[in-house]
Amino acid sequence: QVQLEESGGGLVQAGGSLRLACVVSGHLFNTAIVGWFRQAPGRERDVVAQIVWNGGTTTYADSVKGRFTISRDNASNTVYLQMNTLKIEDTAVYTCAAVAFDGRGWSYWGQGTQVTVTS
Repeated sequence: QVQLEESGGGLVQAGGSLRLACVVSGHLFNTAIVGWFRQAPGRERDVVAQIVWNGGTTTYADSVKGRFTISRDNASNTVYLQMNTLKIEDTAVYTCAAVAFDGRGWSYWGQGTQVTVTS
């Protein structure tokens, strides 16, 4: 089992920045990829960014490229999502998730944290 716990959401004005944190615990040896998803009201949940747990290769959605950065701190087993130049359309619930080496895809999820960007 892998557990994930997010923090760092909140209210920010457009153009501002926020940093989300996801602490990963449990069977870390079984963790392949950690990613951040977001879901706005009335919309589907989409992956925003993901990072390979061992190796650090990152991938971003086109809508956040150049503004968001995903990174991992090995010492604390924390995955960060640095969000800069935030836009109103970035408003959503952001959730951390993990893919394990069990072939079941995105099967581990955190509780989510709200990010609200105001004008």
